[in-house]
Amino acid sequence: MAKISLEALRSIDGYVASALVDSESGMLLAGDGSGINLELAAAGNTEVIRAKRKVAGSLKLNDTIEDVLISLAKQYHLLRPLESNQKLFLYVVLDRAKANLAMARHELRSFEKAIDFS
Repeated sequence: MAKISLEALRSIDGYVASALVDSESGMLLAGDGSGINLELAAAGNTEVIRAKRKVAGSLKLNDTIEDVLISLAKQYHLLRPLESNQKLFLYVVLDRAKANLAMARHELRSFEKAIDFS
């Protein structure tokens, strides 16, 4: 995999940090931003993705996760498995007071389409 730059995500309103994560190993493949331990977040959020996939499988939902939103009092944490490679997911931390969640989700979709993650 080529080195991926997440710098373009900085244009999202309320941006704090982002990561590209391998959901099989929990390994941080790329990271950007500050104020959060991205390696720890990558490993922990891998467990969130795995748990949701397991539940979806048990419920026989026959669907894929578009994104997982974790709303904290001061932040949004968005987990977005890549359409092009379900083994990878984007993790984005946004300042809730400055973020527009609908626009952030739209910008993440656009970012994925513009970058070759294969």
